[in-house]
Amino acid sequence: MTVTVERRGRAAGKLPLAGRPRRPRDSYALFLLPGVLAFLAIVVLPFAMNTYVSFTDWEGVGSPEWSGLANYRELMDDSEFWASFRHSMFMVVAMAVVPTALGLVLAAALFDYVGRHFGSKVVAVLRACFYLPQVLPIAVAGIVWSWILAPDNGSLNELLGAVGLSSWQQDWLGDPDLALYSVMGVMVWVQLGFPLVVFMAGLQRVDPQLHEAAELDGAGWWRRFWHITLPQIRPETYVVLTWCSIAALKVFGAVYVLTKGGPGGATNVPSYFSFTTFFEKTQVGYGAAISTVLTVIILALSLLGLKLQTRAEEAS
Repeated sequence: MTVTVERRGRAAGKLPLAGRPRRPRDSYALFLLPGVLAFLAIVVLPFAMNTYVSFTDWEGVGSPEWSGLANYRELMDDSEFWASFRHSMFMVVAMAVVPTALGLVLAAALFDYVGRHFGSKVVAVLRACFYLPQVLPIAVAGIVWSWILAPDNGSLNELLGAVGLSSWQQDWLGDPDLALYSVMGVMVWVQLGFPLVVFMAGLQRVDPQLHEAAELDGAGWWRRFWHITLPQIRPETYVVLTWCSIAALKVFGAVYVLTKGGPGGATNVPSYFSFTTFFEKTQVGYGAAISTVLTVIILALSLLGLKLQTRAEEAS
């Protein structure tokens, strides 16, 4: 009896590999394979082809001629490229810095004040209203704003005239000194909803007992917000800043619809500069070099943002 049980135990312990139940982790690669193939086909391969073209002198027809680093040397001395990159820094302010600050204040106001006094339904409606520009097609939003900012019969100029501020009427998108700031204002409106939603989600995980203890100790709203809320939602802050900065660096649709880089290049940004160089001037190699540099900058910014976010999550 004992010998039989022992033999059965040994037999069970020495099942062949094919007869053992397959562990779930052995099939993980099968689930990852479609995503990996799509990433290679949609991201890696086009970027590799674009990088190759950036080392050539090509007008889009015929065979590309290898030119080495000529396009990049020309790019470093191109004042138009550096001007477009400076405009991108303004876009980072309009699409990352300002929406992050405003979104944080609005999220705290909705969460701490509106939610307590008017209920969660009012908060949900207001949150949806702020987020609505994010889901609107940028072409539709751009056309509407071009009507609002039109110099003749535009809604903004008509409103200024109606309230007795006719001297403030401007050609908002046609004046080189105002066009960039007008586009920045539109992009603040477009981008504000994203930080608001992310911060409201982050505020829900802040321990309310910390606020109650600080309030019992006499801390006001601002001190509680600065010393308790902000440190707790630091990971969300890095996510918002990174995501919005990337969106600002690659902004294209709004510039194309509102100003087409004008007037006189006053609103030109690297993505639109690459587009016009590539398709309108048919300097394909040079346009590919612009987009390659922009891609490398975005990748570096993404890695920096991920590193800061990971460090913030570990600290919290």
